[in-house]
Amino acid sequence: MSDEEIRNIIEAALLAAGKSLSVGELAQLFDEAQRPDGLAVRVALEQLNAEYAERALEIKETAAGFRVQVRGRYAGVIARLWPERPQRYSRALLETLALIAYRQPITRAEIEAVRGVVVNPNIIKTLLERQWIRVVGHRDLPGRPELLGTTRDFLDYFGLRSLDELPPLTQLRSLGELDPQLELPVAADAEAAADGAAARDEDAAADHDADMDTDTDSDDADIDVDVDTDDDADDPESESGPEAGTELVASAPTADP
Repeated sequence: MSDEEIRNIIEAALLAAGKSLSVGELAQLFDEAQRPDGLAVRVALEQLNAEYAERALEIKETAAGFRVQVRGRYAGVIARLWPERPQRYSRALLETLALIAYRQPITRAEIEAVRGVVVNPNIIKTLLERQWIRVVGHRDLPGRPELLGTTRDFLDYFGLRSLDELPPLTQLRSLGELDPQLELPVAADAEAAADGAAARDEDAAADHDADMDTDTDSDDADIDVDVDTDDDADDPESESGPEAGTELVASAPTADP
């Protein structure tokens, strides 16, 4: 089999798969008698990437293997294909994911200590369902709290081969700078909406309490009512206290569809 035919088969597989494929998976596409070895597959991948140098496509190596994706500079144009589903991250989700990625293994209590607020259970649930994080063990403390760490799916989503490729925290403004390739699941948007709904419910309850206090004041002129307005209650990203911690929230990530 010619080198050109090998490249064509590998290219077709990467375009059709829609996900990363390992060298072994690519090699298995060929008949046993004509199957190239791992080195030949990698050479073919390098040659394909060289052919893509002046095109909108590129071959990206991740923790799960290799994939064909659109170059980042075309992400804004391609995003117009999905105007009804913008990719959005909530501040709480981004900060939680960043802390797990950079300080793993880490417990939920340690995340809360850094951020200064209670972690919304929906955030951990979303990250677990997305398979970006997993339970890697338990801390030897009362209650045996779970230790959280990132997964291979996390690396693959953000286009990383290993955790060593994470940029230093001092240089990172948002996880969006890691150029994720795939779409953020709807569950993440639902989590952000849930945070906003919870904040609005708290606002409504606070307004109701203030009205009740005012009514009491009208019945008894000797009672002073002091209503303290909490500006943070209007923040839809707030969970159960003021936000704290590193500034890791930014606009929607630049994707390579």
